[in-house]
Order: sequence, then C-alpha cells, then structure tokens
Amino acid sequence: METAQATQRARDETKKLQKKLRRLVGRAITDYGMIEPGDKVMVCLSGGKDSYTMLDLLINLQQHAPVDFDLVVVNLDQKQPGFPAHVLPEYLSNLGVEYHILEEDTYSIVQALTPAGKTTCPVCSRMRRGILYTFARRIGANKLALGHHLDDVVETLFLNLFYGGRMKAMPPKLKSDDGSNVVIRPLYYCREADIASFSERRGYPIIPCNLCGSQDNLQRQVIKDMLQQWDQQTPGRVAAIARSLRHIVPSHLGDGDLFDFVSLAVDGDAGARELTVLDVTPPRSLMP
Repeated sequence: METAQATQRARDETKKLQKKLRRLVGRAITDYGMIEPGDKVMVCLSGGKDSYTMLDLLINLQQHAPVDFDLVVVNLDQKQPGFPAHVLPEYLSNLGVEYHILEEDTYSIVQALTPAGKTTCPVCSRMRRGILYTFARRIGANKLALGHHLDDVVETLFLNLFYGGRMKAMPPKLKSDDGSNVVIRPLYYCREADIASFSERRGYPIIPCNLCGSQDNLQRQVIKDMLQQWDQQTPGRVAAIARSLRHIVPSHLGDGDLFDFVSLAVDGDAGARELTVLDVTPPRSLMP
C-alpha cells in the first residue's frame, strides 16, 4: 500500500514539474517569438539532461500548442572514445520522431589543435556549430534549438565580466553572422536544478561528455560553484541576476555606443527656473 502511494506521489511530482517547465518554455517561446507557424525546428540533442528535457518539452508543446511546427532531432557523434553510439538511435526510434546522427571526427581535431592545459571548449564549440549550421540549411530547418538554461545564461554573463571585460551573456534568440540560421534557447527561463530533477525522474539515458565536461579547473566550473554558493546563502539571487538581463538601463552603464553621454547636458530653461527658485527661497534654517 505504501509503495503504491509513494509511486503515485512520484508521478504527481513529475507531472507538476513537467507543467512548470512546460509553462516556462512556452513563455520564453512567446516572449521572444522563438517558434512561429510553419517553422522547422532542428533540436540539437547532445545526450545530456538539458537537451533531453528540451526535446521532451518541445514534443509536448508540438502536440498541444496552437502553433503548427515541425521537429527534427540531430545528434553530432564527434567520435569521442567510448561514445555509446547505440543509445540515441534506440531512444529516438522509440519516440517515433525524425532524427539524424551526424558522424564527424571532431574529437581528434580538437585534441590536436588545443594546447596542453587549455580548455577544449572554444575549438570544439566552433566546429560543432559550423557542422550543425550547415546541416540545418541542408534539411531546410530555419530554427536550431539549443538546450542552454537560465543558469548557463548567468554563468556566461560572469565569465564575460570576469575574464573578458564585457557585459555579455547568452541571448534567447540569435541570428548567425551569415544570416542563414536562427538559434533559439527554449529553456531560457528554466533553472538547472528543476531540469536535473525532471531528467532523473524521466530516466533519460544520459551520455557524459569526456571533452568539455571532463577537464579540471574550468573557468565555467569556478563560476558555477560561486553562483551555487550565492544561491545557497541568498535564495533567488541567481534568478534575480537573470531578470536583470531583461531590464537593461543603458544610461546607467558606461557604453557610449548605447547611450550618448557626450551630448548629455542640462536643459537651459529648466536650469534657469531651478536657479530662480533657489535664489528666492532661503534655507529653512534662515527662515523666521
């Protein structure tokens, strides 16, 4: 009896979490116009918890949302040693969705081009992005969905602040430099903790990355640890930082390209009126 009740509670919690994540994804899609009628969305599936969750939620939205759009799933097999090539085809075949597995030995190239002690991420991400962009054009997909979440966005903000001297994060929607691809991030409002919990409850066949996720002393991991500590000390702080990215006040920063500080001056008439009032009104301490 207790086992049955526990099972039902677990199902209820999973449904509750799914509704929360689906609501946040739906809101992000609406707020930023990520998916429109007739779109062909290429879902980039890495085999990690984030992209599995994104695919799950997009399939659910496709079935219930009033917008008609197509989904095609793509995984890039980078020929990393020990990569279980059978996992994703088996999983996707059971889902009944269109999918493609691209085989490109970027692993060897990344290892050859990355100096000893340096992170593989810059080279790996550029190569991966180029391959995915090219394939999206080949199959006629006009949107590429990536599984970055709210915590990724805030981490990227601080990486750029601390190590790059720039106030820059991950946008919810981005057009490629050549204008031929649009990248969307449907998990833009979702917290990593919720995604991790949902992924565990759903039992996705997680495939670990032994490139970017396996190196010691990564700058991103340092930032991640810092933000986790902040959130433990002051719950809601990371979410507040994420909200600040949607409420930018250029006049209170220092970028002259975004705000014309050079031409900023007081209005002549307003200044004169203010001086007149000050001249004829004595300080309160001098009034009888």
